[in-house]
Amino acid sequence: MKILRSALIIAGAVAIVIVARHLLAQTGSEERFRGGGATEVAVAVVESRSFADRTEAIGTVVPNESIIVTPAVTERVAEIHFEDGAFVRAGDLLVDLAHAEESAAVEEARVSYEEQKREFDRVVELRDRDLVSREELDAARGAVDAAAARVDAAEARLRDRVIAAPFDGALGIRRVSPGALVHPGEVITTLDDLSIVKVDFNVPEALLAQVGVGQTVVGRAAPWSGEEFLGTVTGIESRVDPVTRSVGMQATMPNPDGRLRGGMFLTVELTCCPRESPSVPERALLSYADNQYVYVVHGGETVEQREIALGAREVGFVEVADGIAPGDTIVIDGILNLKDGAQVTVVSPDDAVDSATPAVQDVQ
Repeated sequence: MKILRSALIIAGAVAIVIVARHLLAQTGSEERFRGGGATEVAVAVVESRSFADRTEAIGTVVPNESIIVTPAVTERVAEIHFEDGAFVRAGDLLVDLAHAEESAAVEEARVSYEEQKREFDRVVELRDRDLVSREELDAARGAVDAAAARVDAAEARLRDRVIAAPFDGALGIRRVSPGALVHPGEVITTLDDLSIVKVDFNVPEALLAQVGVGQTVVGRAAPWSGEEFLGTVTGIESRVDPVTRSVGMQATMPNPDGRLRGGMFLTVELTCCPRESPSVPERALLSYADNQYVYVVHGGETVEQREIALGAREVGFVEVADGIAPGDTIVIDGILNLKDGAQVTVVSPDDAVDSATPAVQDVQ
């Protein structure tokens, strides 16, 4: 019982001390609000900073040029001249389809053309000596033209069986084997030009007045965390999607190392409307309901609680659209116990009484 009585006495003494300290602190705060003492605060002068409106969207990477390599005719694969994922130049041979018959037809057409050309030259010589009629000359000229057309047709059929790269780019995975019978539309491989990529994305129609061709965009891809890819808006759709109320845009981005691939998702940040505006540190703000306030210092002695309208945000700072101007002095630290009209003493930020003031305060 003696031990229990001693514990109760100690607990009561501690409680009395805590209550006394709380009452003293509350009394000190009330005296400051009644003008009994000035609150120590740190201040800053409002300056203009560069701001811009930023909109984020999800974009999809599209190669600058992209095709599915496919045959134009039904034929067997004679020879494959590429490796999976290889880089090729325009004109490089990719696949030979069987073309023995077509090669022979080209040779036959060329021989026929040469015969008709010699016959035409002979008729021209005879016509110069008035030994043949003009009708015979015209017939010989028509025979030469027909033979030349047959050469062109035979060469076109041969070209359909020799598949070459139409532009520089990276090949995909080979989908056929030598000896396979392929048909028009069947995938042999893919070819993408990734030296430059296009990024398709949508923005709300409300931003149409603020966006335009030539604006800078910044892309970020999940595989390359922390890296930014810069691009430029090159096209805007002529129609607004009636379902999403958004408009399609396209930007181009240099991609010299080929890290951006077709179909990849990018987070696209579009910057517009650059401007110079007054700014305040975020820690100087007081929030109450939907309103924002700062304390403006007058004469280095008293403060005025002033409502402001906020704009864009940068790291650590916020744009002020209305309410203060460059050159005004505002409280940045020591605002915990301030009220409109309170007396203050300006000190360095390290000496302010509540340098870790919460961003949301109960405005009186």
